Parts: sequence; structure tokens; C-alpha cells
Amino acid sequence: MGFFNYGKTELDYLRRKDKRLGRAIDEIGIIERPVTPDLFTALVSSIISQQISAKAAVTVRSRIQERLGAITPETIALASVEEIQHCGLSTRKAGYIKGIGTAIVQRELDLSSLHDLSDDEVIAKLSALKGVGTWTAEMLLIFSMERPDVVSWDDLAIRRGMMKLYGHKTLTKEQFERYRKRYSPYGSVASLYLWAVSHT
Repeated sequence: MGFFNYGKTELDYLRRKDKRLGRAIDEIGIIERPVTPDLFTALVSSIISQQISAKAAVTVRSRIQERLGAITPETIALASVEEIQHCGLSTRKAGYIKGIGTAIVQRELDLSSLHDLSDDEVIAKLSALKGVGTWTAEMLLIFSMERPDVVSWDDLAIRRGMMKLYGHKTLTKEQFERYRKRYSPYGSVASLYLWAVSHT
């Protein structure tokens, strides 16, 4: 498994653009965040993970692998909703996962074509799928496609990290956008550090 790829260029740029973020970068050091290049695996994992703990999500994923042999569009499409549900998922989530697997097998959805689209186009395409919202699409952009400039307004920990870093009690969309533009074109790296700040 690889990690989100970044280095001196991105860090030096962010330090130059934002002194507070720069201090956080120096205190925290390099962050190794795993990436899942396979988009289908990443999508299934993100649906499983919604509103449950990380530990529970790992258990569900391993149960699906045990039951189906592997998490691929083909194995998911062939499984029944009940089979997927018995791995520890709600009927709704099992239906979402089966729906995406079926759409890929029936060639209604081509995940590989997402690599040719802009961030906004990827978000529009993915959030049209049942069970996938803007936040899930943004997380896939970062942790599957390694897009360099994603900062998610819908991520509470990102907003909490910003409030902590800049000493705000609340954060308006305008303030958020101002910071997001400041981090560009390396917003995804800034996101890694904002997550870390939010947990300190």
C-alpha cells in the first residue's frame, strides 16, 4: 500500500503562503496517509465506513472478502443484497454497493474514465451514484486519485482544524474559501495537516 505523495515543493509553498500552517507542518512533520488506487475498492470502503467506527468498517470489509473471495465489481454484482448485508451492513448500504458493482459490470459506469475528468466533474459523476455524496467523492479524489488540490467544506475535522489553527470560534464559508485559495494548488497536503491539527 502506498501513501499520499508529496514533499519539499508542496511544504515549502504552504509554509511561504501561510505562517501558521507552516508552524503546524514543522511541529507535525511528514504525514503518511495510505492511498487506495483502485477506485472500486475505495468506493466500497467509503460506503462501508459511513457512520461507523474505523474498527467496525475493517471487520465488515474482511467479512465481505471472506464471503465473496474478493471485493470486485463482478463478485459484488453476482452477490445478493442479503449476502452483502449479512456481512454487517444495513440493507440500504448493501443495496448501494450492489448497485455500483452492477453498474460497472453492465458498463453503465466506467470508473477508469474518471481520471480524464476535472475534480468538479469527478464529484458530479460520483455523487450521482446512490450512497455517494460530495464528501465521499472528495475523499476519493484525495485518497484514491491523489488529486493535489482538494479541501473539503463538508469535512467537519477540516473545519475544526482551520478554527483551531486560526483561532476562530466559528467558520464561515467565505473564511473557508479564503484559506482554501491560499493553499491552492496544494490544498490536499494542507488538508492532511488540518486533519492532524484537529486531532491535537
